[in-house]
Amino acid sequence: MALYKVEICGVNTSKLPVLSNEEKDALFARIDEGDMTAREEFIKGNLRLVLSIIKRFSNSDEDVDDLFQIGCIGLIKALDNFDRSLEVKFSTYAVPMILGEIRRYLRDNNSIRVSRSLKDIAYKAIYAKEQLTRKNLKEPTISEISAEIGVSKEEIVEALDAIQNPVSLYDPVYSEGGDTLYVMDQISDKKNKEEIWVEEISLNDAIKRLPAREKNIIDLRFFKGKTQVEVANELNISQAQVSRLEKNAIASMKKYLRD
Repeated sequence: MALYKVEICGVNTSKLPVLSNEEKDALFARIDEGDMTAREEFIKGNLRLVLSIIKRFSNSDEDVDDLFQIGCIGLIKALDNFDRSLEVKFSTYAVPMILGEIRRYLRDNNSIRVSRSLKDIAYKAIYAKEQLTRKNLKEPTISEISAEIGVSKEEIVEALDAIQNPVSLYDPVYSEGGDTLYVMDQISDKKNKEEIWVEEISLNDAIKRLPAREKNIIDLRFFKGKTQVEVANELNISQAQVSRLEKNAIASMKKYLRD
């Protein structure tokens, strides 16, 4: 893998900016206000982080441009899910997200080879989806993504399907201070959301004893089948906070049911 390349995916890596902590804080404040220019500046200011991570895969035969684009997707996901209230450095949060994205790609790309043109369409579509979601506060349709990047709906669907990677439900998304978010924490179960009961009356009593916010989260997650991201958006808190409150609630319920 030619990591000595100066230009990767059209980006001159020798001229990548480096943001100070003060600049990051200022950009975060603007991002919180919906400033898309600040978001772009923040992403560009952290591309060196992606570059440093893909160097760990120097023994890989994968194209460096592909790994860089995959790493950028991990960087964007990290930015969208980062909770500043946790008082964790962004790089601490972003590194496992970027690494996980690249490792899944390498793991699953060994058996399936996808053409470069399809990969490029898929990466553009994923990036456009992230941008439109942030801009419109809802997930865009294939038609909207098509209009954004100027590619037909059929080509987008084919490209996204071609790069789909199987992911374990137990793949960690983020871990800090003993609290780990797994893929399964972000998936709703709409089929069995009211079928798994252990002594219905006792469970109801256990739920009634929870604080109001934890009770609401349990209701939204397990009785209305919503994902942690959906709950976080509805309650206007971070996904990490939802995860922590959910785990506290379940621990309290288990204790009540055991006693």
